[in-house]
Amino acid sequence: MSHRLLCSRGKRGVLTATVAVALVAGCDGLEPGGSSAGPGPDAAAGQVASPLTNPDGTKPGLGALTSEADRANARRLVEELTVKGRGPKTGYDRDEFGYAWMDTADGVPLARNGCDTRNDLLKLHGQDVEFRRGSDCVVVSMDLYDPYTGKDIAWKKAKAAEVQIDHVVPLSYAWQMGASRWSKEKRQQLANDVLNLLPVSGSTNSAKRDSGPASWLPPNKPIRCSYAVRFAQVAEKYELPVTAPDKRMMLEQCGG
Repeated sequence: MSHRLLCSRGKRGVLTATVAVALVAGCDGLEPGGSSAGPGPDAAAGQVASPLTNPDGTKPGLGALTSEADRANARRLVEELTVKGRGPKTGYDRDEFGYAWMDTADGVPLARNGCDTRNDLLKLHGQDVEFRRGSDCVVVSMDLYDPYTGKDIAWKKAKAAEVQIDHVVPLSYAWQMGASRWSKEKRQQLANDVLNLLPVSGSTNSAKRDSGPASWLPPNKPIRCSYAVRFAQVAEKYELPVTAPDKRMMLEQCGG
């Protein structure tokens, strides 16, 4: 199956990042254990986007990082993150971030386009997308390259749970790192921002739960530096600190 993905859409929303790293990407996962699946589609060929050249998340895919120059840029991005301890989960509820996949979270790409966030993500990252008859929104089947496992998924809506939308920075994690004090609007942005969302294997997403990088990394080793970059991009954009163990693990994945 070809891994050519759909073109990206949309503009960057609010909460502009202070770091804009723009280089073509690459980094080998260094932690022992886990899958040694290949890097998947070739980012250099334009099939998937490097996170370093996709700071708003509106391009499809998550390309593996492979060059030392990009590893160095990835480490610089991670090094800028502030560190604090993880706070209590007291008061956390998914509804604190708005109802799931709302199309009305202002200030993020693809909002208010008449299609909910989940279907927007399936359209953005899927290939050979088919819609429900009479709809240009509801995806009923597609092919997906899952960067977390390095595998292809032939997905159909009849088995919807086989693909889940991962919050790269989990909402519970964000709550414990400061989002409990945010406005409702900012929490809704985080929950529906394409920068913080990736469609992936449902079982893999379930295994992640609300873990930070020190506790969970994608089983596909070659994508781990890219995952660390995306986690850092979200944290930087929303001014979220990370835990010290998470920061160390993110740097390790990119050769630090």
